[in-house]
Amino acid sequence: MQTAAQKQQPQQAHRLGDLLFSRSAVFAGAMIMVALAAVAIFLILRSIPAFFADSTLASILESDFLSYVTPLIFGTVWAAALALLIAFPLAIGIALFISHYAPRKLASLLGYVVDLLAAVPSVVFGLWGIGVLAPMVQPFYAWLNENLGSVPVLSLLFGGQVSGTGRTILTAALVLAVMILPIMTAICREVFLQTPVLHEEAALALGATRWEMIRLAVLPFGRAGMVSAAMLGLGRALGETMAVAMVLSATGVISLELLTAENPSTIAANIALSFPEAYGTNVNVLIATGLILFVATLLVNALARWIVSRRKEFSGAN
Repeated sequence: MQTAAQKQQPQQAHRLGDLLFSRSAVFAGAMIMVALAAVAIFLILRSIPAFFADSTLASILESDFLSYVTPLIFGTVWAAALALLIAFPLAIGIALFISHYAPRKLASLLGYVVDLLAAVPSVVFGLWGIGVLAPMVQPFYAWLNENLGSVPVLSLLFGGQVSGTGRTILTAALVLAVMILPIMTAICREVFLQTPVLHEEAALALGATRWEMIRLAVLPFGRAGMVSAAMLGLGRALGETMAVAMVLSATGVISLELLTAENPSTIAANIALSFPEAYGTNVNVLIATGLILFVATLLVNALARWIVSRRKEFSGAN
């Protein structure tokens, strides 16, 4: 028979393992908050001179900070919104095809290709956008301008002088859409695969078609996951740097036109292009624009969390 000391040793080892694991988990979670706080403090402290210095942007635009940053904010939001508008329906369609339509071997291959696409560096996407996508879509841009440029409402988007190189805000949005497509597709695919089989079989047993089953059982169940995928994709599109800096022909204007050579720049691309030559207070100005992008990304993620928590009870999981 085991003595009391022999029984107590395994319990102590078990409790020691729980203690070490719990402390390690708390430390890992705390490091996230520490890193986020460190970035926020750095951005705030280095941005203060940009808001209070006299003639802050005299050497850049001979204007005030607001007029300098407004086109950048507009270009960042406009390019990210266009990319999300293009990529989100494609991501849902690809995810549904992989999870509910494709044969098992083909679904496995497509899932691997989607995951591999997420590993491609952004500079490669930029090179592809300059060398392949821009020349390919330029004739299509000319056709859009010729046929839709005179329509009263659509002229705001497709009017103006068409760029001869194809390096427009729409091309940058297409590149961003390709870049955010893998992560959105992967999240939607995993969410759709988690749909209870009994829900799908019940819909089919009641006479629903494949599409009706997806509409009634799969999409309601994955609504929160789709919102999360969209917000994660939007967050990456807002902060993308190299691909946009390489593809976009930016002039710092505020315009809704998608096909012209005069395009608004984004905050991240402007920082990448301007920082090597910046000095003095101009460095603080660029860091201040980075602070604005940081806050915008936090707001997007907070909005996503709020939408997911609000829609969770209607997702079908309950």
